[in-house]
Amino acid sequence: MKIRFTKMHGLGNDFVVLDAINQAFVPTPAQVRFLADRHFGVGCDQLLVVDKAQRPDADFRYRIFNADGGEVEQCGNGARCFARFVHERGLTPAREIRVETRCGIIAPRLEADGDVTVDMGVPRFAPAEIPFVGDSDAAVQPLQVGAREIGVSVVSMGNPHAVQVVDDIDAAPVAHDGPLIESHPRFPQRVNAGFMQVAGRHAIRLRVYERGAGETLACGTGACAAVVAGIRRGLLDSPVEVQTRGGMLSIAWAGPGAPVLMTGPATTVFDGEIDIPEEIQ
Repeated sequence: MKIRFTKMHGLGNDFVVLDAINQAFVPTPAQVRFLADRHFGVGCDQLLVVDKAQRPDADFRYRIFNADGGEVEQCGNGARCFARFVHERGLTPAREIRVETRCGIIAPRLEADGDVTVDMGVPRFAPAEIPFVGDSDAAVQPLQVGAREIGVSVVSMGNPHAVQVVDDIDAAPVAHDGPLIESHPRFPQRVNAGFMQVAGRHAIRLRVYERGAGETLACGTGACAAVVAGIRRGLLDSPVEVQTRGGMLSIAWAGPGAPVLMTGPATTVFDGEIDIPEEIQ
């Protein structure tokens, strides 16, 4: 089975983007893993599928699959690439669109300077909405990780995040603690683990161990969650520049009940065609 794809990235968080409007393809978990494989496939952190909207108030449907084959609710860097893709491919002339995701509607907008701003919706803190096993929506929650207890801020940006503040992002135990937090039993659907260093009232450095993908060069929803967590904890003021290993994002949040606005680049790398072996179902 041959399929056409586009390789894109948002600050090094890389994607295989598939147009499922003009070609019939519904990926299986095995096919996602094949495409995401950096040795035998194309290679990516996530597979993004552009599909027809199923809701009357949306222009497109946006499906996201992690490299491990699992479908997830949201991807901020992917949302910016999604907006650039549908515009560049002539699927819409609009510079601002409404996109249906598993967690609701998001609204990406192409800016005049080439960046993309995405209304990522209102962050949620209730444990049941994340989901998180806890009895309060306190800004800092205790979490036992191995032999240590750490404090995390638990936030849903349509997908679950646990953000901790660290003194030195370069020395943070991302590779060790990331998997332990990701699969912690208090997160029934697993979680994205964020490590945030506060660099000023309007600046942070961030690393994220993503659920189902491992540490990536940038995580858009992780940047939103970190800024929201920092503002709730009284450490930050909006807007905030978020320095990831792949580059800079700008995040703005006016406070409880307001949506989070994320602005950053989206880059097309190349177009291609790949033959998926018949035995990969």
